[in-house]
Amino acid sequence: MSSVADDILARADWLRSAAVQAVFSAIEQDGDEARVVGGAIRNTLLGHPVPDVDIATTALPQDVMKRARDAGLKAIGTGLDHGTVTVVSRGFPYEVTTLREDVETFGRQARVVFGRNWVRDAERRDFTMNALYADRQGRLYDPLAGLEDCLAGRVRFIGDPDARIREDYLRILRFFRIFAAYGEGDMDAEGLGACLRQREGLRQLSAERIGHEMRRLLRARRAAPALRLMNDCGLLEIATGGLARIEDFNALRGLDDLAPETRDPELALVVLAGFVHEDLERVCDRLRLSNAEGKRMKTAWAVMKRLKNPVDPPSAASLLYDFGRQGAIDGLLAVWAGLRARKTADDDRFGVLLSDLRIEAVPEFPLKGADLIASGHPSGPELGSFLKYLEEEWRESGFSLSKQELMARYTR
Repeated sequence: MSSVADDILARADWLRSAAVQAVFSAIEQDGDEARVVGGAIRNTLLGHPVPDVDIATTALPQDVMKRARDAGLKAIGTGLDHGTVTVVSRGFPYEVTTLREDVETFGRQARVVFGRNWVRDAERRDFTMNALYADRQGRLYDPLAGLEDCLAGRVRFIGDPDARIREDYLRILRFFRIFAAYGEGDMDAEGLGACLRQREGLRQLSAERIGHEMRRLLRARRAAPALRLMNDCGLLEIATGGLARIEDFNALRGLDDLAPETRDPELALVVLAGFVHEDLERVCDRLRLSNAEGKRMKTAWAVMKRLKNPVDPPSAASLLYDFGRQGAIDGLLAVWAGLRARKTADDDRFGVLLSDLRIEAVPEFPLKGADLIASGHPSGPELGSFLKYLEEEWRESGFSLSKQELMARYTR
């Protein structure tokens, strides 16, 4: 199994690149070693994209800084107290961290010493599938037998799960997020039990850290079963600050093949936690969402309210004009998911509307106040009111009246 992994890693484009090889050449001097660690190895073996590459080394941080600069690379001391240096090679950043051994931990804080023992470094990591290393040739180093777990999609804590979680309670959310992204089969029972026992520790985490991890979880392939387990364990209410509509979220992700937006955290949170409008404010605050994220959620909510009006169902054009393409699609998908969860959705009708929202042009009101003034209409409050009247005429025409036709109505 290891030889197959070696072959896969040796052929990885990111490992063969001149940029990462230059980092290896700079660091590996005077007997020091360097190995890629964690996510890049895991993702390559599982066939997932590799967004970034982290490197572990026996070299001390100050030596990494000096050697990188001597080699003509940019070196930034992004976390020197923890042994981390960011080395920029050919425009690509690589986090290079000296091997560490935890001596004593205080929540997230730990008094650490730098070392040269790869096993000790592996033992201080979170999950077995993340404690995988590879040298510059792609030879795998698996000190904790994590390769089998990685290939099988088993997410297991290293050592005592309760102890690992107490070192950093964010590992509860990471456990579910890594499972949602890479897990197969059932969740590890021992790890799940530890998350349940340690769940109150989530309340100690900052909103920023919870929000960052939840966004990543909501995008993951198996987010729906992961969130169901979190909800059953009472973790989701702590993380989001409220109740959750698990069935609606599951129905939303059932639309993945029809719409890439279903993986966007903003839409997911509207479907998952937006029982009433005030919930949106709560979720935005609890997860420290940006103003842009909050605005997208509120727009989706407004579209949902419009679509739920049985008396006057809106056209694609009116939704596009009032809410824009993104908002219209978000709101449609949210309503569609809710109805699917209740087995009352007209998939054909919603599918046609989704297609229309993607291909129709967003209507643009052809008339401006300056056009009326140029035709002799006095400026002032009445101008705005009359322009609104003409805009409503244009809307009622199905957005079909031209500028000339609207001006003709003004001059009558």
